[in-house]
Amino acid sequence: QVQLVESGGGLVQAGGSLRLSCAASGRTFRLDDMGWYRQAPGKPRELVATISSAGITNYADSAKGRFTISRDNSKKTVDLQMNSLKPEDTAVYYCNAQQTVGPVERVVRRDYWGQGTPVTVSS
Repeated sequence: QVQLVESGGGLVQAGGSLRLSCAASGRTFRLDDMGWYRQAPGKPRELVATISSAGITNYADSAKGRFTISRDNSKKTVDLQMNSLKPEDTAVYYCNAQQTVGPVERVVRRDYWGQGTPVTVSS
């Protein structure tokens, strides 16, 4: 079992910056990709950015050039630096972690989610 705790959300004006942090605890062995997703009211959850255990990153088109995801495998944390924020970035941001468990013959991939941290960007 893995627990994820997010922090860093809040209110910010358009053009401002926020840094979100996520800390993993529990049985955190074999953590693979970690990332950030967001969900606005009445809309489905969407990917913002992911980072592999090797440091390979992937960003949604809306985040490219503005957001930066980083990871510290030793501290078991993943951060999201958000710059040039826009009102459309307003959402609850969730930390995600994937884990592979079991022997080769019975590999299972698990997904873990944090409780979410709200981000509100005003015009």
